[in-house]
Amino acid sequence: MCRNITTLRGLEPSATAEEIEAAARQYVRKVSGVQSASPATRDPVEAAVAEIAAITTRLLAELPARRQPPPTLPPLRRPEVRARLAAKRA
Repeated sequence: MCRNITTLRGLEPSATAEEIEAAARQYVRKVSGVQSASPATRDPVEAAVAEIAAITTRLLAELPARRQPPPTLPPLRRPEVRARLAAKRA
């Protein structure tokens, strides 16, 4: 369904809260069709992201370790993405 969400289980070091939130946000955007929050959608979207991130954190903690790392690196670990985000913040 959402091909942009990368596998977080089995990362070394483990997935960060920022990576988990980014995956949750991508999921909520996909299923809701809301790409940018308006005043009418901000609260429900943020609540859904928080709940999904918490559930994902619990799921990753409860699953057994993977035998091999995921095949792709999460976007927040890619140098070009980090550079783009840093430039946007500056």
